Amino acid sequence: MSGGKTIVITGAGFSGTLLAINLLRQPDVRVILIERDGARLARGTAYGASCPEHLLNVRTSNMSAYPDDPGHFQRWIGEEGDRDGGIRFVQRSTYGRYLAEELAANAQRAGADRLRIIVGEAVTADRRDPAGFDVTLGDGATIACDILVLAQGNLPPADIPELSALGEGLYHADPWGRDWLTGLAATDHVLLLGTGLTAVDAILSLDRAGFRGKVTALSRRGLKPQAHLDSGPCTERTDRPPVDGSLLVRHVRQRAQDIGWHAAVDELRPHMQDLWRRLDAQAQRRFLRHLRPYWDIHRHRIAPSVARRLQDWMDEGRLDFEAGKLVGALAHRDRAVVEWRVRGREERRRIDVARIVNCTGPQGDISACPDALLRHLCARGTIRPDVHRLGIDVDRFGRAVGSDGAPRPDLYAVGPLTKGEAWEIVAVPDIRRQVWDIARALSHAHWVGGEGL
Repeated sequence: MSGGKTIVITGAGFSGTLLAINLLRQPDVRVILIERDGARLARGTAYGASCPEHLLNVRTSNMSAYPDDPGHFQRWIGEEGDRDGGIRFVQRSTYGRYLAEELAANAQRAGADRLRIIVGEAVTADRRDPAGFDVTLGDGATIACDILVLAQGNLPPADIPELSALGEGLYHADPWGRDWLTGLAATDHVLLLGTGLTAVDAILSLDRAGFRGKVTALSRRGLKPQAHLDSGPCTERTDRPPVDGSLLVRHVRQRAQDIGWHAAVDELRPHMQDLWRRLDAQAQRRFLRHLRPYWDIHRHRIAPSVARRLQDWMDEGRLDFEAGKLVGALAHRDRAVVEWRVRGREERRRIDVARIVNCTGPQGDISACPDALLRHLCARGTIRPDVHRLGIDVDRFGRAVGSDGAPRPDLYAVGPLTKGEAWEIVAVPDIRRQVWDIARALSHAHWVGGEGL
């Protein structure tokens, strides 16, 4: 292939892989996909899960890789149309295989010279004159590109200072590692810091490993994700609610009474990005402080079968969800003595645990994250954190904003890193639309289709 842009994508999880797929569907674009972990190519953390109990949190009917072909994934797994109402929740590893196969198929159709995959880590990116970047890998190799897209996905959890004094083996910062699952006895107690989807995955991993001991999941509010209904709900697209702020909360509560909370949340979802963008920074901050935890557990649900398994553990007295704040932890022989304060009270409790696992979810402060490329770009002022430090500051079109406040026409970010601008940008349906739009803009396909007129 001669001519055309060269686009480097750093990160080959869902966001980066799907952007590459969409770019390969357009003409005159070369794609270089860089992924530090070859085993997670086209899978990332979410869809590289090896535990069969790790299921998708979205029904198969809404998991197509293509916004212009909504039934594609269902056909790929052998389902015809919508026979089951889109209820089925398949293994996440199956979805990872789907993405990998789609990447390979689109690369083959586009031509052998359109896609290059590099297993390595991008550590720096410096500007070229007049545009573009020289991206340097960990082994010293340099790659020139016209456009750079940051697709690192969810960053690892932030470190917890209160646990810094614990010895190796007691505290595990990586909930996706396998080492913390080994060597546990039936009488052991495991503490999960966090009660969201990551904690649910950790519980399922313990279940799969045959753990018969006790688990305590601790977060500030002790809220656990809610379950999807066994069937539906099927909601028709509705107009954007005519109210904002606190009135919107009342509106959703009333709708929940009228049609059930599942449907009330689902009909709001298509409008969330627009509603978020209409709020000023102060109003967004109030949402994050007061409403975010409740939105998250109702919006990001778990499969009904997973909810039933968690309930079995709770009924057996093996699982507790607790609300409180971690005070500290001390190592005592081969155990950690953990102290936490009960939410809303001065009462303090202590428990002896064999493992502490950080399930607090991804951090968002790119200036303090372990990713070398993001730290480098942030230090240079090429990118900056968004106002809430949820990720990278970008404009409405996904262009990264530098320290001077100007968007970069040759630097983009996609996926969860853009949460500060879009808010609802962590699930497949939202990212699918985002990368579709960016791919068409980068290849000027939106002008061909008349979208830019």
